[in-house]
Amino acid sequence: MANFGKLLGAFMQSNMGQSGQARMGNALQDLQANLGQTANGQGGAGGMFGSILDMAKGSLSNAADNPLQAGGLGAVLGSVLGGGGDSVKGAMTGGALAMLAGVAFKALNNAGQGQDGAVRQAPFSTDDLPLGLKAPETPAEQQAMETKAQLILKGMINIAKSDGQVSVNEIQRIAGKAQTSGMGSDDQDWLMAELRVPLNLDAFVAEIPNQEVAAEVYAASLLAVEIDTQEERDYLRAFAEKTGLHPLVVEHIHQSMGVAV
Repeated sequence: MANFGKLLGAFMQSNMGQSGQARMGNALQDLQANLGQTANGQGGAGGMFGSILDMAKGSLSNAADNPLQAGGLGAVLGSVLGGGGDSVKGAMTGGALAMLAGVAFKALNNAGQGQDGAVRQAPFSTDDLPLGLKAPETPAEQQAMETKAQLILKGMINIAKSDGQVSVNEIQRIAGKAQTSGMGSDDQDWLMAELRVPLNLDAFVAEIPNQEVAAEVYAASLLAVEIDTQEERDYLRAFAEKTGLHPLVVEHIHQSMGVAV
């Protein structure tokens, strides 16, 4: 069976272009500058979360400068929040999952939207931190983290299909990078099969369990392609509408990552 946490890290490291790297850096810098302020509005629990971000400040700065090489947000917060399993360990894998969780957390919090899509008056607390910003503590949470990584991967692949099926040459290029990056055979088999499956947005949306994951998948989609075709813009708009992401949530995600769509 594929290890989706590790596969996500390897896929992003070998296939994310310069614009994706820049957007990831923008998000890390935005989280460093603003997520602590978001948490500090939550009273005592927020103060604790703000203290964790203060502890991570130096490493976050390094990650923003070079997000593909530095330990990143996940490696830092994963340790200070109690470690975690394989899905949150490692520089790129942990950093990617935690960065996306942080972007989603901040966007949903700023828009006042809960996981179920309802507008909420009360702010989030540290009890609401998504997996990625907190370490999985049970086998069920470990599995949820793997499922989240799988959905993020599917989202990145799907937006690449939005302006037509991924070409044979593109599949061969990704396959070559998969081999050189050290992906296992199960990981490579899953990735190649997913690249060949025709895009079915409705079926994909049916797999998204809540607003938190929808926001993370949306943010990851902004890392996968340049967003320079109408088909890609239409795909993002349709994904947001079908998953119920509020326009304010989408706007905050764009702002965090420095993307104008």
